[in-house]
Amino acid sequence: MRKAQRVRTLIKKDFEEAFKKCDAIITPTAPTTAFRIGEKTQDPLQMYLSDILTISVNLAGLPGLSLPCGFDSEELPIGMQIIGKHFDEATILRIGFAYEQATEWHKRKPQL
Repeated sequence: MRKAQRVRTLIKKDFEEAFKKCDAIITPTAPTTAFRIGEKTQDPLQMYLSDILTISVNLAGLPGLSLPCGFDSEELPIGMQIIGKHFDEATILRIGFAYEQATEWHKRKPQL
């Protein structure tokens, strides 16, 4: 338990340092594009790994927003994650809104 708490503290400190230089951090939501519904149900490790880029944000207790930002060659959606400072949800919501006003990705639907 102590080791996990130390790791969480280190993650929080890393984000605090990054936020001294910027108002938000933009990353992919997942290491791969979306997979088809039901595709990974027999492989729990792959399903877990698809969340790997959001875990540190959750551990640090930071607000995050995921938006569509494109589609792959199979017309499956690609996600963009906007990460904000503690208690600064307003900034990531403004960034997300501005992005949606400037792009059309949120209007497209993936092929089934």
